Amino acid sequence: MFKFIIRRILQTIPVLFGVTVLVFLLLHLTPGDPALVIAGEGAPRETIEQIREKLGLNDPLHVQYGKFLGNLLQGDLGDSIRSNRPVVDEIFESRFWITLELAIYSVILAVFLGLIAGIISAVKQYSWMDVSIMVVALFGLSMPNFWLGLMLIKYFAIEVRIFDPSGWGTWQQNILPVITLGTGGAAIIARMTRSSMLEVINQDYIRTARAKGVKEQIVIYKHALKNALIPVVTVVGLEFGGFLGGAVLTESVFAVNGMGRLVIDAIYQRNFPVVQGTVLVISILFVIVNLLVDISYRYLNKRIELN
Repeated sequence: MFKFIIRRILQTIPVLFGVTVLVFLLLHLTPGDPALVIAGEGAPRETIEQIREKLGLNDPLHVQYGKFLGNLLQGDLGDSIRSNRPVVDEIFESRFWITLELAIYSVILAVFLGLIAGIISAVKQYSWMDVSIMVVALFGLSMPNFWLGLMLIKYFAIEVRIFDPSGWGTWQQNILPVITLGTGGAAIIARMTRSSMLEVINQDYIRTARAKGVKEQIVIYKHALKNALIPVVTVVGLEFGGFLGGAVLTESVFAVNGMGRLVIDAIYQRNFPVVQGTVLVISILFVIVNLLVDISYRYLNKRIELN
């Protein structure tokens, strides 16, 4: 197990290297002169040159990347062009933790609702409950996050006034963003759980357990569900990474001061170091989550060989 973990960590190094290359190129793939884009049209030539010097744009591309990677290894993501504060401070003082909380709460909601709905749908295959759950899941997949968020604000924050329409911190503020972000994930998990459960339920060992008189609850939750969880865990890992990226729209709708709103504001302000730093942090988190998902397979099914 230890060798597998070390091997998987080593395998993530090329992935992280590729991520750093793509994030670095964000600045250079921008149409036109990045310094001119940041300074704005009509800016004095001296101002543009100062920005080019500050960003190191006068150096050859490979030299710029070498400096970027060297600073990154020291935990330096550069300075914000607008506030002149380190990007690390901009992200990790509060924004990172707010987005992480939002993603964690959302994935907990998605797993809770998705597993229950998927299990019921599989056990009651082709019944009215199965059809109803799958129809609801289809709607959940089809609804854009921003539209669902606006509808929740309209009915539960403006008309009924149960929850707060913006902010993050209290449960009245947290409920609506979590529901908005977690709904689509719950629908995907429900469909995957149903599909995986149906494959397992039809296996010989499940029929044998039932023939021996094992209680249906034990058959479903101990034998069937455990062996059906591996593809579900894969989806959960992908959804968690998606929640980190999907928080951009959700945080904008609910005025949550997380990384999503930070990167949107940075794009509007042409604050490229903040955009680069935020995208890099989210990408690294996504890689770490996938690593944890791979490691969890062994605990779910002892028969899996970790090569």
